[in-house]
Amino acid sequence: MPTQNPIGVFDSGYGGLTVLKEMVKKLPQYDYIYLGDNARAPYGNRSFETVYRYTLECVKWFFDRGCHLVILACNTASAKALRTIQQNDLPKIAADKRVLGVIRPTAEVIGTFSESKHIGILATAGTVASESYVLEIKKFYPGAKVYQQACPLWVPLVENHEYDNHGTDFFVKKYIDQLMKQDVRIDTLLLACTHYPLLLNKIREYSPADMKILSQGEIVAESLQDYLLRHSEIEVKCSKNSQREFYTTDSTEDFDSHAGLFFGKIVRSKHVDLNAE
Repeated sequence: MPTQNPIGVFDSGYGGLTVLKEMVKKLPQYDYIYLGDNARAPYGNRSFETVYRYTLECVKWFFDRGCHLVILACNTASAKALRTIQQNDLPKIAADKRVLGVIRPTAEVIGTFSESKHIGILATAGTVASESYVLEIKKFYPGAKVYQQACPLWVPLVENHEYDNHGTDFFVKKYIDQLMKQDVRIDTLLLACTHYPLLLNKIREYSPADMKILSQGEIVAESLQDYLLRHSEIEVKCSKNSQREFYTTDSTEDFDSHAGLFFGKIVRSKHVDLNAE
């Protein structure tokens, strides 16, 4: 049996580190283990079946390392794989463990930020196609109007360190303009991709001055804190030594060079080959 039982945090790449950063800030006492499936990223344009299969492999990897709780800090995995894993797989392979996503906790609170209840979602094409945010927000705020805009070039721009360059302005303005053309009454924007906080300054620049812009990291961290308070049977199994470990399925050198931008600190990762597990 592993002596440590960290909270697992998963993403297809680097973006989930913006969520982990907020978790560590709010709940620093817990141990965390992060896995980026960079070798198979991006997930956004892959089929539901492929994303499900990849995500389940990674969830099992976390379980093998003693995790009793795994957070899918990836909108695509949350949209395309979470429900199936929760309903079909966990009862068979690990009934005492839990896997949570980023969509539901965000949907639960987003309506409290919007006065008009006209909400805009900026996301990858895969998340938009899943309509997960539209469906989840409607559950909590039936009268809300939810509009989506795919931003397919934002992730590549961020990962190529172009997020603060002038050339990026065109693509930030383009997608925000397209969203606002759907309904000028939108008063709240959700950055429904964990890469997008790195574009926050530019998104603010090209959004209406009074627009509320929400990143998921703080929301998910608040939700995790609440979950652990309500589920003591899971909380007591999470080790508390303030340790962090980082893994990638691709080059550690490449991962570390990008990861610091998202996590806000220097990251030293280890390589894992899921096919060899």
